[in-house]
Amino acid sequence: MKVLYAASEAMPFMASGGLGDVAGSLPQALRKRLIGCRVVMPLYDNIKQEFKDNMQFITHISVPVAWRRQYCGIFEARAGGVIYYLLDNQYYFKRDSIYGQYDDAERFAFFARAILEMIPVIGWKPDVIHCNDWQTALTPVYYSTMYADKAGYENIKTVFTIHNIQYQGVYGKEVLGDVLGFGSEHENLLDYDGCVNLMKGAIECADKVTTVSPSYANEILDPWYSHGLDSILSQRRNKLCGILNGIDIINYNPETDPALWKNYSAADFTAKKENKAELQKLMNLPVKDDVPVVAMVTRLVSHKGLDLVKAVADELLQNDNLQLVILGSGDWQYENFFKELAGRHPDKVGLWLGFVPDLAHKIYAGADIFLMPSKSEPCGLSQMVALRYGTIPIVRETGGLRDSIKDSGDGEGNGFTFSNYNAHEMLHTIRRALEGYGNKDGWNILVQRALDSDFSWGRSANEYIRLYKELTK
Repeated sequence: MKVLYAASEAMPFMASGGLGDVAGSLPQALRKRLIGCRVVMPLYDNIKQEFKDNMQFITHISVPVAWRRQYCGIFEARAGGVIYYLLDNQYYFKRDSIYGQYDDAERFAFFARAILEMIPVIGWKPDVIHCNDWQTALTPVYYSTMYADKAGYENIKTVFTIHNIQYQGVYGKEVLGDVLGFGSEHENLLDYDGCVNLMKGAIECADKVTTVSPSYANEILDPWYSHGLDSILSQRRNKLCGILNGIDIINYNPETDPALWKNYSAADFTAKKENKAELQKLMNLPVKDDVPVVAMVTRLVSHKGLDLVKAVADELLQNDNLQLVILGSGDWQYENFFKELAGRHPDKVGLWLGFVPDLAHKIYAGADIFLMPSKSEPCGLSQMVALRYGTIPIVRETGGLRDSIKDSGDGEGNGFTFSNYNAHEMLHTIRRALEGYGNKDGWNILVQRALDSDFSWGRSANEYIRLYKELTK
């Protein structure tokens, strides 16, 4: 079984979010299970020089982009036992940022086509091309319309994973021929609500469409979650399924994590208290072991549920038995709100605007409770990372949060959950968690259960392998 994993970003070379983490971890897990998985991504100019120095130039090809042809250099690198192909074109990828450029449609049309054009010259024909998000959405479309019947491309299956349906690659009809290279006979594949929609094209043409959690696969059939794509997804629901992401348990390991003040393990987590004390000092909060620290490591944007936090924050902080720690950056309104909140409650709120990975690890280890009240969450990784460090999540039951966190009210769960997008329902759940924290014996059982949770990539990789085998049998 050979799988070519196509993504616009992948660790360790480049990552701006969860896609980069997945593309760096899942292929390694597949390789460990004897699946021949390789990764292809763009060679961005701002990839660190140390990685570029270890890349090997293979060859170059000419890639058709509508009526023109563009140079594409193919470089090979290895990381974590996986072969990466990095596709070079400085006109498209020598940019200050990897997304948000005026010509993103053309840049990623080039990348999507180059993925297919490189197959004959690398001497490695995949059984499955696994594409991810709108940046590679054109690869299944190009394959089905231009390559499926060509010699050397026979019987390749395509899988398309939606990591976040909000970003679909929507453009005006003018890009169809001049930029993407499609004739009017293929317009219906990409046309949606009068626009060219690249994700819609992938949903039409891919052999299988997956999302990053089973619940999210169901939710995106609902207009409230689908950002307009529920109609086409409902028509193609027979090819839709959800597979919950995992996390990198090597990078996130309290036993070896160099960011922690003191390491600990599931066998002995007493040192978690020392991490909590040091975190309280770092965030200029009173060092009190008996006061639970509730943490948020998040982008400060509306769909992360921050409106709920705004609505009840002062009411919550009337409780003396609570400290709140926030790390993140984002919309001005939320940054300003948390600044004012910290100003009103300096002995209860610790705020760090920005994102510092080292500090994030310290917060996961030092906090007692992790708050994640998202309006929508395709998968979510933070709640799994929190469990890995023995920090108990409070989540809203949506997407991957519903699939990974079960309420401990029945004595069997690994966190606290609430269902409705309602500020006081969230507040009630936080108060339940604070009450649980007061029962030290019961809380330690919950922490142990969290530390024993397994959200490694092995389970997810096995599900993907079953999907690939089903497609290729």
